Amino acid sequence: MTRNALVVGVVGAFVASGLVALSTPASAGTTLGASAAEQGRYFGTAVAANRLGEAGYVNTLNAEFNSVTPENEMKWDQVEASQGSFNFANADRITSHAQSRGMRIRGHTLVWHSQLPGWVSGLGAAQLRSAMNNHITTVMRHWQGRIHSWDVVNEAFQDGGSGARRSSPFQNQLGNGFIEEAFRTARAADPTAKLCYNDYNTDGQNAKSNAVFAMVQDFRNRGVPIDCVGFQSHFNAASPVPGDYRQNLQRFANLGVDVQITELDIEGSGTSQANNYRTVVEACLAVSRCTGITVWGVTDKYSWRASGTPLLFDGNYAKKAAYTSTLNALNGGGGGGGGGGGGGGAGTCTVSYSETMRWPDRFNGQVTVRAGSTAITGWTTTVTVRSPQRVSATWNGSPTWDASGNVMTMRPNGNGNLAAGASTSFGFTVMANGNFSAPTLGACTVG
Repeated sequence: MTRNALVVGVVGAFVASGLVALSTPASAGTTLGASAAEQGRYFGTAVAANRLGEAGYVNTLNAEFNSVTPENEMKWDQVEASQGSFNFANADRITSHAQSRGMRIRGHTLVWHSQLPGWVSGLGAAQLRSAMNNHITTVMRHWQGRIHSWDVVNEAFQDGGSGARRSSPFQNQLGNGFIEEAFRTARAADPTAKLCYNDYNTDGQNAKSNAVFAMVQDFRNRGVPIDCVGFQSHFNAASPVPGDYRQNLQRFANLGVDVQITELDIEGSGTSQANNYRTVVEACLAVSRCTGITVWGVTDKYSWRASGTPLLFDGNYAKKAAYTSTLNALNGGGGGGGGGGGGGGAGTCTVSYSETMRWPDRFNGQVTVRAGSTAITGWTTTVTVRSPQRVSATWNGSPTWDASGNVMTMRPNGNGNLAAGASTSFGFTVMANGNFSAPTLGACTVG
């Protein structure tokens, strides 16, 4: 989305001058970032460089968040206003601050139709292709190894019912292939970063999200390097949280990509806003491949929605009801709002995956099952491997298989009773047969 205030201000030497008191790391369960980390996720915010001299802003940032996204400072018009001349100063202020606090960093954004310098639109096809690839490579290599996820291409599809591509210099000059080319260039520039496609109004199943889904599915089938899909999740009364929000996140995750909520803000106030934030957080927690949430700003007074109150802290940095509901949802760890699993009095559970060992021909995976805010007496989840992968061994669970041999349904083997917030795990060995992509987890259900 276009932001209504470009951030190019100069940050003073605020640490040296003593204007900002650095906060100490919080224990799990008391802040957004710490609580998200307990769930194996990050909780981040968009950051503006010219606000880093304000004590309330920085103290809140330091205390509550464990990931940052530069709000405007990594966009094309900020880092390459003149062709071939790069200026990373403002973005470096944000990344240096984040690194000094042990925060993760999302990169936003490499290829976008908006906030482009004028010279880009004047290029012919050959020159534009060269400029695009040079921009991606130069920017990514500047922060190589420091960015956990990049929005490689942003908002390339039209709104409405057509599912068509948006008109842009890239689309008009290079055609549909520009997105694939951007992702392949990005992989070569920084092989360790997660590569994301990011868009808005794709939060539920509709023509636009279906078009994005078809593109991601095609990329995965053809080996085009895409690791994650970003859902901006800008909500208001006219565009509320969709009833199928969690299910939509899950269908993308089922393609074998991570999903991230990248620019969350929700207009409103009081209980209604708080409930909507809780719904979004619980939906992410119910999808094992939803790796994190970023709210689009620290405080209402600096939101791009200048006349609204869409964030978790008010203009005086006081915690709103939406903050409390978000923190409670992160600490509860359960499904629920938006269709999360295992509801009612039976309790809830979530699952997360990690690779624990790798050999030339196989790897071991581990799935952690965690109870929500109440005790549970049983759980079920699925693990899907991608052909020609095959699971050759399992432990700490009782598996059954579908007819294809690709989908394993796992139930407890003496480890089904979990106290509130407690966890257990099961493991398995995957014969890779040349494919080392991570398995996909289904939702955790109780019983």
